[in-house]
Amino acid sequence: PSNFAGVQRETSLANCRVDFTFTGRAAHAAAVPELGRSALDAVELMSVGVNYMREHMPSDCRIHYAVLDSGGISPNVVQAHAKVRYVIRAPELPGLLPLIERVKKVAEGAALMTETKVESTILAGVSNLVVNTPLMDAMQDVWESLGPPPFDAADQEFAAKIRATLTPEDIAASWRQERLDERDVPLADFVLPAHGELRQMGGSTDVGDVSWVVPTVQAYGATLAIGTQLHTWQVVAQGKSELAHKGMVSVAKAMAATGLAALESEQLREAAWADLRKRLKGQAYISPMPAGTEPPVAAMTVK
Repeated sequence: PSNFAGVQRETSLANCRVDFTFTGRAAHAAAVPELGRSALDAVELMSVGVNYMREHMPSDCRIHYAVLDSGGISPNVVQAHAKVRYVIRAPELPGLLPLIERVKKVAEGAALMTETKVESTILAGVSNLVVNTPLMDAMQDVWESLGPPPFDAADQEFAAKIRATLTPEDIAASWRQERLDERDVPLADFVLPAHGELRQMGGSTDVGDVSWVVPTVQAYGATLAIGTQLHTWQVVAQGKSELAHKGMVSVAKAMAATGLAALESEQLREAAWADLRKRLKGQAYISPMPAGTEPPVAAMTVK
């Protein structure tokens, strides 16, 4: 899903999601605080440590966190348990793995400072996307043949209502991300032009793992009013709209036609494989997930 239709000419970030569970000892925070060992303090100290670590890691890496369990609602109790979830990202998989270990060391340090115990559980992990020039060029030809989705006046009107809820900064950011001059239109009535610049997107995708073992190309579908930013209510509001379905059908055609082109052209297939081997430079695929990891259905379910 995107504001625009076209070829995704961007790599994605390798990503790992880790839960850190701290266990301490409960106590009355006023009467006998010396008997308590705060798991919540450990979570906070881990955050401080990771914040300091950010100064000493590659600037294109990212670390985010969310406190899942603060231990309870009573501040007069030394919290005996707490849990925090970290998402760790790096431009490439080989750079992600050592960064994960550094974050784990920070957690161990926080546990040592607070005399608590910590357990880490890797919940999910994805590799960076390895782009493929021959397949991107083939898909560009397909998009230019298909053209943008067939939006009508009703789609434009609905998109305009969505756009009215967005800020000027939201709208400008969408155009800027694609290096395009801003226009006063609610929907993209064009296909993204080809360019030779390989860009880095801020997000991650499990398609990245596929791209390490087989030539891969991805497409953007114009399913959102221009200016809509991901992970917002505006995305949800447009999900079942007519314009979103038109954009989805359009991108499905582009993907299918590109796949057909690869099936019919041995030259394209050979060029795609050669491009993948060149980009990997002999690096073997290593899963960011530990061997034997079970799907964390319960941990990833919102209660």
